[in-house]
Amino acid sequence: MPGFELIGKEEQASVNEIFEKSNGVLYRYGLDARRNNIFRAIEFENQVAQKVGVKHCLYVNTGTAALKLALIGMGIKKGDEVITQSFTFIATVEAILELGAIPVITEIDKTLNMDPLDLESKIGPKTKGIIPVHMAGVSAKMDEIMAIAAKHNIPVLEDSAQALGATYKGRHLGTIGDAGIYSTDIGKIITTGEGGLLVTDNTDIWRIAREYSDHGHENNPNFPRSEDTRKIWGFNYKVSELQAAVGLAQFKKLDFILSRQKENKLYLKKALSDLPGIEFREIPDPQGDASDTLVFLVESREKAIKIAHEMAKNGLGTKNLPDAIKWHYAGTWTHIFHDFHEYKGKDLEMLWSQSTNILRRSIALPVMVLSERSELDSIIEKMYNIFNSL
Repeated sequence: MPGFELIGKEEQASVNEIFEKSNGVLYRYGLDARRNNIFRAIEFENQVAQKVGVKHCLYVNTGTAALKLALIGMGIKKGDEVITQSFTFIATVEAILELGAIPVITEIDKTLNMDPLDLESKIGPKTKGIIPVHMAGVSAKMDEIMAIAAKHNIPVLEDSAQALGATYKGRHLGTIGDAGIYSTDIGKIITTGEGGLLVTDNTDIWRIAREYSDHGHENNPNFPRSEDTRKIWGFNYKVSELQAAVGLAQFKKLDFILSRQKENKLYLKKALSDLPGIEFREIPDPQGDASDTLVFLVESREKAIKIAHEMAKNGLGTKNLPDAIKWHYAGTWTHIFHDFHEYKGKDLEMLWSQSTNILRRSIALPVMVLSERSELDSIIEKMYNIFNSL
């Protein structure tokens, strides 16, 4: 975590090539001759699709847009219910709301992802989609989730925003359900500043999402862009070639990033395993973990608050837990759920009490790509000093 650690001369050179080889054409479509038929966004899509093993990839301006477009491609409409989990970035629920659909929230278990037992209890006649979220590069229990979805014939969209390159039993996260998305914003495994990738083997989902992202353009090869055909109206979620150029350079570093994160996380986890009273997050497939963060639980909410406070005093940051929990836990989103009559005025944290109990006791220690052993040893020493002082 994350790709911004490695931004440098390779990304700069890739951007410069737009001007050196493509006459400064920044638009992702058209101007074929002027750009010397070099289409960086398309090339980035092709490389990602090949890496994760899918037929189609669409690169758009944000991960949030990719979520919305995937839901549109899956046919989600106003009034439909879409199930997702309590612990996720707010964008997952915002994408559902954007379509006039109704978010239904499940508890998480100690994977910090969707609890399959609660998932089945939340399915109803209006359920038209399920969105498990692979938080911090750790897979949800996809065998159980996919079995439930198949039993009820409900499509699955994997929110793999934080999980590009992570796998579950040998399959890339984002490719197990009907569609998946990745984010390339500033805090992700690779970054283009902003950006989102939709991946799928379903040609209809990809086609509808691509057309909607480009005002309905079909990009019909038989017509110039100014006379392009269309069947639907859409909106503008296109990326520029600048983002794609950075993405191409960053993508070459993905395997190195994952390798270093795994190495550093394993070192930290082994060294911190003797901290008193901690329980590490459950990892359904340790081999596939992107190793973005090291998450552990302590005995109480009060102790977690004290530990985070002492960590901050010692120059140690946390990632989302607890520092940004307000943006990542549905139990705090009164500005959303109090607009629904069934939630209005209720204590949301009590509604998802299992999630509250887990998240409020959790500490997420970021795992940095470029940390050397001396830095990791310093973190370890500080953590033991903190626990010994409590």
